[in-house]
Amino acid sequence: ARERIEELGRAVGIGASVMRASRIDLWGGSALAASSSGTRRLATAVLDQDEVLRVRREAGGTSNDVLLAVVAGGLRRWMLERGERLPGADPRALVPVSRRRRGAPAGSANKLSAYLLGRPVSDPDPWRRLDRVRAAMNRNKAAGPARGAGAVAVLADRLPPLAHRVGAQLAGNAARMLFDVLVTSVPLPRSTLSLGGCPLRALYPLAPLAHGQSLAVALSAYGGRVHIGLVADGKAVPDAERLAQCFSDELTELLKVTDERSSGAVSGRGVDALK
Repeated sequence: ARERIEELGRAVGIGASVMRASRIDLWGGSALAASSSGTRRLATAVLDQDEVLRVRREAGGTSNDVLLAVVAGGLRRWMLERGERLPGADPRALVPVSRRRRGAPAGSANKLSAYLLGRPVSDPDPWRRLDRVRAAMNRNKAAGPARGAGAVAVLADRLPPLAHRVGAQLAGNAARMLFDVLVTSVPLPRSTLSLGGCPLRALYPLAPLAHGQSLAVALSAYGGRVHIGLVADGKAVPDAERLAQCFSDELTELLKVTDERSSGAVSGRGVDALK
């Protein structure tokens, strides 16, 4: 009985976090807040994994932090190119994380949660954006994957079947109030995969669009490269290929700042990032 009460308490806590985090559309006029047209556009990008590691070694944190910062900076570049205004409220990403225990059998079911992460697109400094992403991820990790508004998926394990069916539909319809873009990392084996006896040189992950969403970004490391797959609403994001290129451009910018910092010739922009 005590365990059931504790489980109920955690579920109530997640529900309260979801309510606090929900917000009315603050991105009116942005492609990220556009109504769904039912059409889709796909785009891809490739990053050099060694370049991602170079940035990580200088900045600290994880390679995933660097990739999340690349997505944030790429979104900023793309929005400015489109002439969109950058509001004070940054877009929020839903970042799925696994709750499977290490050593769990390979065939065991996935247990997922997620973190909510602000995309600091309003900050013009690439290094400071990376700092902010890393700090936000550290806060999420300290709280754990079973807490906070992003852990709404955990409720599926803690609700009776009827409430689950009703709640799942409500949660799907309310996704737009909780987050603006899905950014997920899809793990792949380190060994080379093959199809029909032929080695696969590249694998691009694709993530589904949630109801009312216009962009989903998936990333996978494979063969020394980070492959990025974009699924976008065809009407809201007709230039998905340009957005994909902006991710590559952002990593190039981060590498430039990394080299400046490591050589001691930090520009004024880099000095600001240290404050």
